Amino acid sequence: MSPAVLLSFIIGYFLMLIVVSYLTSRKSSDNDTFFIANRSSKWYLVAFGMIGTALSGVTFISVPGEVGNAAGSQFRYFQFVLGNAVGYVIVAFILLPLYYRMHLISIYEVIKRALGNVSHKSAAAIFLVSRTIGSAFRLYLVAIVLQRFIFDEMGVPFWLTIVICLLLIWGYTFKGGLKTIIITDTLQTFFLVSAVILSIYFIVSSLDMSVGEAYTAIKDSDYSKIFFTDNFVTNKFHFSKQFIGGIFVTIGMFGLDQDLMQKNLSCKNIREAQKNMLSFTGIFVIINLFFLSVGALLYIYATREGIPMPLDHATGLPRTDYLFPEIALNHFKGVPAVVFMLGLTAATFATTDSGLTALTTSFCVDFLHFGNKTRTEKELVRIRTLVHIGFSVLILLVILLFNAINNAAVVTAIFKVATYTYGPLIGLFGFVLYAKGRFVFDKMTPLVVIAAPLITFFIDKYSKELFGGYVFAEELIIVNGLLTFIGLLIFSRRKTADEKLVADGNS
Repeated sequence: MSPAVLLSFIIGYFLMLIVVSYLTSRKSSDNDTFFIANRSSKWYLVAFGMIGTALSGVTFISVPGEVGNAAGSQFRYFQFVLGNAVGYVIVAFILLPLYYRMHLISIYEVIKRALGNVSHKSAAAIFLVSRTIGSAFRLYLVAIVLQRFIFDEMGVPFWLTIVICLLLIWGYTFKGGLKTIIITDTLQTFFLVSAVILSIYFIVSSLDMSVGEAYTAIKDSDYSKIFFTDNFVTNKFHFSKQFIGGIFVTIGMFGLDQDLMQKNLSCKNIREAQKNMLSFTGIFVIINLFFLSVGALLYIYATREGIPMPLDHATGLPRTDYLFPEIALNHFKGVPAVVFMLGLTAATFATTDSGLTALTTSFCVDFLHFGNKTRTEKELVRIRTLVHIGFSVLILLVILLFNAINNAAVVTAIFKVATYTYGPLIGLFGFVLYAKGRFVFDKMTPLVVIAAPLITFFIDKYSKELFGGYVFAEELIIVNGLLTFIGLLIFSRRKTADEKLVADGNS
């Protein structure tokens, strides 16, 4: 199928989102609508729509590709997913009640009330840096696929591809914000889930198998191994490391992230938010299993048809991320190609639109103090729009930087640095929950949240020498959070009776 035809489907898809945006924001586009959707979202829409936000386009192409990685990835990612599921339950029953009890717009207001203004700004700044890098990185990885299979043949430069993507996202989010995203992400998740299910159908049909035969082929293949329990010290994919890491990464990157928590806070009450979380968790586990199954079937199909692993144009090395698009767009073509492209687009933009809105919300509430209502609503809307534009431009610049580096190892390192920042958030929120009787020296918090990731990086780099050959995986975030907690404990003292009374009043 020609790039022009594929592009026409993508354009039609975005026109649909823009129409939805107009319908959801024409009656109201004030800040309550933009930030928390007037706290009137239906829990089942939020639950379904969050799937697209949580997965992203990177998951759409990377998880299937990693199944047959030369390193023997197989289904080992599912160990991490099981940890994610436990983490989501913890968020639902520990963090969500706290947020609802305090009637928050930005979750980092928790830090302000408990630890002080400097700590509050530190937590919010951590989120802004992490989410900007994370959103840009996710959009970049998928944009290079769009560039390779569509825009290169049309002579469109990469920078213009990114500008178009961001303009489209801005076009349907700048006015309605979260209220619009609740609806558009529901639609985008529908396309994402449909794409995964239909991809399985297309591959199974091409292999001349029934669903039962495909299940047996996956089960009997070398790709379906889930649990890895050998070499605990040296194997970073050991079940315990992946499972425990999955729990704490979820708490940090989901429960302490304004992007994903903002949607939960748009529900009418805590019970509906918890129903949303539990429903989302079940769907999340199942859809990841589907992605892994797609990966196994792709490798079975590629082996049968003699399809080599696609090469990265820049490095000339095999790149598993390209296997799914290579087969869908160059071997299946037709309807499967359209389904793949719409699924990839939906997964990508469900993450980016949500991230952009959360960045705008956090900056407006945490740094511009929108909650104080010292300006008119019209002035606040104008400022919010400028902030929304500003973060769109910032994401564009970060993506162009990634592209200029053009080195997979360096870009991956940048993304890993971004994930390190969620450790301090775990430490900060942990201190709020479990060290209520202590008064933190607020101005020392920036030092703590900078030092903890740096020490964590040192520990990770020299872990083999320091801990008898031990290799860290995702559980490294626990070390990061613990160091932050200890740092806050060092720069604190016991509260006086009067300070405890003030703290109880704030909570």
